[in-house]
Amino acid sequence: MQRRSFINHAGLAGVLAAGAAPGIVHAQTQIRWRLASSFPKSLDTIFGAADVFAKKVNEMSGGKFQISVHAGGELMPAFGVVDGVQNGTVEIAHTAPYYFVGKDETFAIGCTIPFGLNSRQMSAWMFEGNGMKLMREFYAQYNIINFPGGNTGAQMGGWYRKPVKSLADMKGLKMRIGGFAGRVIERMGAVPQNLPGGEIYQALEKGTIDAAEWVGPYDDQKLGFHKVAPYYHFPGWWEGGPQLDFFINTKAYNALPAEYKAMVEAAAALAHNEMQARYDARNPMALKQLVGSKTQLVQFPKEVMDAAFKHSMTIYSELNDKNPNWKKVYTDYAKFRADQNMWFRFTEATFDRFMQSAKL
Repeated sequence: MQRRSFINHAGLAGVLAAGAAPGIVHAQTQIRWRLASSFPKSLDTIFGAADVFAKKVNEMSGGKFQISVHAGGELMPAFGVVDGVQNGTVEIAHTAPYYFVGKDETFAIGCTIPFGLNSRQMSAWMFEGNGMKLMREFYAQYNIINFPGGNTGAQMGGWYRKPVKSLADMKGLKMRIGGFAGRVIERMGAVPQNLPGGEIYQALEKGTIDAAEWVGPYDDQKLGFHKVAPYYHFPGWWEGGPQLDFFINTKAYNALPAEYKAMVEAAAALAHNEMQARYDARNPMALKQLVGSKTQLVQFPKEVMDAAFKHSMTIYSELNDKNPNWKKVYTDYAKFRADQNMWFRFTEATFDRFMQSAKL
């Protein structure tokens, strides 16, 4: 009997009993995962990517594969999610990889490094270059497989109680700054502080810190930073295209049926795209509103930018000499960055400069 005829006569129950449709059988598998985010629920755009991901997995599986999403601090500290996934305390986390440079500086390349790739270039490196391959080889040391889970696009340079008018103003500045950039501003004389998003406002209000960076106008306005620090600097030279990731416990991922793995990949891709679309759509109005409420926009002086660039490149060179993980990934990343900047110079950058000066 031909297979098509067999299916037509046996019906679905017969097919399942005969084992002729393993994919359908797998789709009935009930799976429950917990996702630990590094972000507070109040940040609906960056935290929201995890909700988008979980909802889409639930929809595609017909409710059979459910993922509960937990804000930073609910299941574990915001900066404890890598340990949580590595140890199998939770199956999945949504976070910014550069939070974990204390474990290995290479984590930062999977998110963003000062004067690195912009968001489009980062996606190109991850999906069409060697980025995904190299980062997954690195994350395997931590029992983790990653899927890109969003990008904020280029960020602002943070909120300051007093404006930075020269390089001298960086001396002694206590600044909340995430990931790798803290090492750079430290060489500029500043004092970096690594605080979760939910703790920044209080520290800035109390004067525990003098400045803080987070993301951009939409999130920053929600967190109220403009109420306690009126000077909004730009650009965020340390975050030209920061990528968020879904970190999944390798054992948990490998245990998934093939169709559930496909759902994870598809849902992560949706969340990855949707996060930046939301930021790009919402940041302009938020910036207008912030300026309307007396926020003062301040561009970093060239000497500050030049010093930051110089120190960043020096640090990367030093890491090439002492961290084999870093050297392996950064060598490829740096070559890709050089080619991308050459290309963007003649296309995106030139077009953008014209459009930003045109009277529309």
